[in-house]
Amino acid sequence: MTDTDLSAQDALAALRIHTDGDVGDEELTYIRAKVGAALARPGLSSVSGRVTVTRDAAHHVRLPWAAGAEIRLGGHLIVVHAREADAHALADRIEDRLRARVERAAHRAEQIRRSAAPPPWRGGAGQAGPPPTEGPSPTEDLSPTEGPSPAA
Repeated sequence: MTDTDLSAQDALAALRIHTDGDVGDEELTYIRAKVGAALARPGLSSVSGRVTVTRDAAHHVRLPWAAGAEIRLGGHLIVVHAREADAHALADRIEDRLRARVERAAHRAEQIRRSAAPPPWRGGAGQAGPPPTEGPSPTEDLSPTEGPSPAA
């Protein structure tokens, strides 16, 4: 296994998941699974960071579940926050947001590795089509240079 092939367990091993409030084992297991699924993408570099899950104890709070994640993915810092009414909706929202930001970070890394040379149809290396012919350019004067001038 290389550094860029991470499974869900490997990704979760490098993360710290903290809880605050009345967070049960079932909710925590579901959130761990969703975060691991979002980070289990082939081709990712090293993952480390922290996920914090909070449940407010006040009964009048409309969205008592909150989560925040700060994850370092190679050289990128991914920050995600969400608030929901229940733990399953929170885990789904965090997974969606993490997956989108991980895809964006991975896409940026792929763009960095690409060559800066223009594509062949824009005159880059490996130019498509026949090579340019030798001859006068369209801006050259094609009038004869020998003989009498028209003004004489």
